[in-house]
Amino acid sequence: MNKNDLVIGISASGSTPYVIGGLEMCKKNKITTGCITCNQKTKIAENSDFPIEVIVGPEYVTGSSRMKAGTAQKMILNMISTTVMIKLGRIHDNKMIDMKLSNNKLYERALRILKTILDIETETAKKLIEEHKNIRTAIENFKK
Repeated sequence: MNKNDLVIGISASGSTPYVIGGLEMCKKNKITTGCITCNQKTKIAENSDFPIEVIVGPEYVTGSSRMKAGTAQKMILNMISTTVMIKLGRIHDNKMIDMKLSNNKLYERALRILKTILDIETETAKKLIEEHKNIRTAIENFKK
């Protein structure tokens, strides 16, 4: 890790020792930190540059933090990662254009994205993917 990284500590209670230790180590190394916790005024929030405290109340099943707290934290992580992808320029309109085409599902998705963005037929999209190996480069190099 280096100063360009951001570490997000996750702890429903806000008191998980190894999360606190990780955030403290980041602070010592001048690495920006954040946290997601489901309690207020916690140790991980104290050790975070950007604390997120989402108060979901007690779990329906005592001791099962995966229900309310875990779901809330997962939703926040999804929002953060989606925002990061947008800010990094990996989205065109509302379509992910920087993905590894590692299986048939993603290959088919790439074809649909190219067909939509470039207004082309399937065969042309296939040729572009074959030639450029990714959506972004195919879009950047497309000539009608």
